[in-house]
Amino acid sequence: MFNYVLRRSGQAIPLLLLISIIIFLILHEAPGGPLTPYLQNPHITAADIARLKHNFGLDRPLYVQYLAWLSHVVRGDFGYSTSNSMTVVGAILDRLPATVILMGCAFVVSLLIGIPAGLLAAIKPYSIWDYVVTTFAFFGQSMPVFWFALMLQLVFSVHGITGFGYRLQLPSASMCYTDACPFGDRIVHLILPTLVLSLAFIATWSRFTRSSMLEVIKTDYMRTAAAKGLAPAVVILKHGLKNAVIPVVTIIALSLPGLVGGAIITETIFAWPGMGRLFFNALGQFDFPLLMGYLMLVSFLVVLFNLLADVAYAWLDPRVKYD
Repeated sequence: MFNYVLRRSGQAIPLLLLISIIIFLILHEAPGGPLTPYLQNPHITAADIARLKHNFGLDRPLYVQYLAWLSHVVRGDFGYSTSNSMTVVGAILDRLPATVILMGCAFVVSLLIGIPAGLLAAIKPYSIWDYVVTTFAFFGQSMPVFWFALMLQLVFSVHGITGFGYRLQLPSASMCYTDACPFGDRIVHLILPTLVLSLAFIATWSRFTRSSMLEVIKTDYMRTAAAKGLAPAVVILKHGLKNAVIPVVTIIALSLPGLVGGAIITETIFAWPGMGRLFFNALGQFDFPLLMGYLMLVSFLVVLFNLLADVAYAWLDPRVKYD
């Protein structure tokens, strides 16, 4: 296993280099270019543009520009964010806690609901509970995120819900009411964006868990465990669930980069000061150093969590061996 991890880690280096080249070329060919924030100044002259190109190294060959950027990246220097007036690393670290809080809450809620819901649907196939879970899964997977977020804002924030002498009205934007940001205030602001993000996760994870568990229930070792007189809960949880979640591990692992990458649409609609909104603003303001830093961070996390998913496979299924 250790040799496998080392080999995969070595393979990740050229893969990340290839990804960085592709991202660099795409952003370089994008309309506007890195000087767009400066070109919006109506008083800028041709001499100013030439000086800026020279200062940023844009008058050099493309491969020289890439190698210069890469030499700084390996030292941890991703450049300066023009839209945030700070370094790229500083801008990312400033927004990262908000995204981890939001995505972490969505992941926990989704795990606590999605996996058990799929498990119960598989245990009682074609029952009312199975139909409810399946219907909810189709609803969650087909629902446009932006539309669901706007509907929640309309119902719970704009109009509110009144009943039993109380009025429930949840905040629709930002992370806190005040700069102090007490714990209770933060929890209230988390409710709506967490519901939006959890919807798709719960729908996907419950469907995969149900499908995988139905396959496991038909296996010989499950029938053997039941024939030995083991309690149904032991058969399902000890012998069935551990094997059923193996395919789900990959789906969850591919979703984990969102803990850092954030959710662009949800964070933008709810004005959540996280990584997704940071990327959206950088895209609109042609902040190329920040875009490169963000995309490379997400790419690294995708490669990392794919490796962790393979390791988890071997831990969950002893039949899987890596030479």
